[in-house]
Amino acid sequence: MFDKQQRKLKRSAKLISIFSKYGFKDILARMNLAKNNEPSVDENEIVLTNSVYERIRMTLEELGPTFVKLGQAFSSREDLLPTDLILELQKLQDKVEEVDLNLEEILEQEFNISPYEHFKEIQKKPVATASIAQVYKAILNDGSEVILKVKKPNVQEIIQDDLLLIHDLIKVISTYSDIGVRFNLKSAISTFEKSLLEEISLTNEKNNIQQFALNFKNNKETYVPKVYEEFCSNNILCMEFIDGLKITDKEALLENEINPVKISEVGLRLFVSQILDYGFFHADPHAGNILITKDGKVVFIDFGAVGKIQPNDKEILEQLIVAFVSKNAAKIVKNLKKMAVSYEIPDEKEFQNDVEEVLNFVHHTSLQNIDVPKLVGKMIHTLKNNRLNMPDYLYLLLKGISLIEGVGRSINPNLDIVKSLRPFTKKIIFNKISPEKLVKSGSQKLLNLIDNVEEIPKELRSLLEKLDENKFTITSEIKDLEKTHQLIKSSIVNLVLTLVLCSNIIATAILWNSERALHMGDITLLIILSVIFSVVLAIVLFLRLLKR
Repeated sequence: MFDKQQRKLKRSAKLISIFSKYGFKDILARMNLAKNNEPSVDENEIVLTNSVYERIRMTLEELGPTFVKLGQAFSSREDLLPTDLILELQKLQDKVEEVDLNLEEILEQEFNISPYEHFKEIQKKPVATASIAQVYKAILNDGSEVILKVKKPNVQEIIQDDLLLIHDLIKVISTYSDIGVRFNLKSAISTFEKSLLEEISLTNEKNNIQQFALNFKNNKETYVPKVYEEFCSNNILCMEFIDGLKITDKEALLENEINPVKISEVGLRLFVSQILDYGFFHADPHAGNILITKDGKVVFIDFGAVGKIQPNDKEILEQLIVAFVSKNAAKIVKNLKKMAVSYEIPDEKEFQNDVEEVLNFVHHTSLQNIDVPKLVGKMIHTLKNNRLNMPDYLYLLLKGISLIEGVGRSINPNLDIVKSLRPFTKKIIFNKISPEKLVKSGSQKLLNLIDNVEEIPKELRSLLEKLDENKFTITSEIKDLEKTHQLIKSSIVNLVLTLVLCSNIIATAILWNSERALHMGDITLLIILSVIFSVVLAIVLFLRLLKR
């Protein structure tokens, strides 16, 4: 506890120094951290020569990896931040320093093994260095080439201490400004914290890789690196080394007789499949995280950050995609409202007009001229203007689509994202009208009806008790009693006909998969009769409603 407090004090001292350096003493004063309100000569020069947004970016860079990742996470949140600040945050780069690590000692401590009883070779020099971990090449005794991703010392404690400081900053912002409440910054920071803590857990990354491998085990267009679980922990990840080509290296692809156009389409299709088929997608699919094997398979690497979509949200997202491809603005509006965490739309008509403007931009622009980042910006701007607070996975998804499309465009300028979505929309539509889906949907509705019917005796008993105790009073004025009686009678008949129609549709769907009925070609006689009955019943019901 004392050690943790010391660490926080040390980081607070650094924060005070850096905030003062870049002219943010007013924030420190509100946190009761400012020591001297007189600006130094250096501070005056920085303030005079740089805009406030440039100074925010410089502050985050100097504060280190946690704050850099914070800025990067918010660099796609145009719904929260001004455009000029977004542009500055997009320039953020980790100032990564290589750390000397004794790999043999670390492996021995983590797994209680003698490393060279299992490894033929372990390279001393890292092949890659990031803010959280360093990556080394190694060879197992069986000759398998692997990489060892090793977390840097104390990085977990540093990030946790920084997160405490970030929460303190958000409290100050929320106390002295309505920005925190208006843009729900506490929720956004909470999501960032959860995402970052998942990213620094190498056990979590191992689980993500294994989930991807399970999802795409029967897919011949992609390959997921093998994980060596016996050499994995929360601080070390051991996985297969992929000797692949960089996806944007068009010359290397052609030299290996790999078609760049096909690769661009496969890469985009795989990413869309991650979203719509599994609701589990790579959150950072930039060019450095996608390799191509010599036999033309697409390999996604670095699974620290992933997006996850719950089944209910995935269904809404599917409906949204279908509406987008079919250019149906009204349905897009309806599904965006369903998906939103909260919304306060000032003008529904104006919102629909904004959506139609985005659709027109997509469908009336040539493939070569569609700027996907600009399109994503328009969509986020529309959500922001109409006060829709969307779930965080949507922003990850939009960022991912923008990145993967940009990667694809670099090797195939004619890449068409709408064309890539069409096969998935057909699949979604056919799934919705499949017998299995109809049976499942019909069964659920039937169960809901049974639940409601079961509630009727309870409500009736409650009503009778009130009548018996003289606690029930009715105040009513009924005009045209005979017409009202006829209307109730007609409504009951219509309700019964509707239930019969629904039951028949469910029965038809069940018969579709039945092999017991007599066959006429490929369609059973019972199914034909059932379909005819449904059509006749539907016409009768329609005419009754029309007459009423």
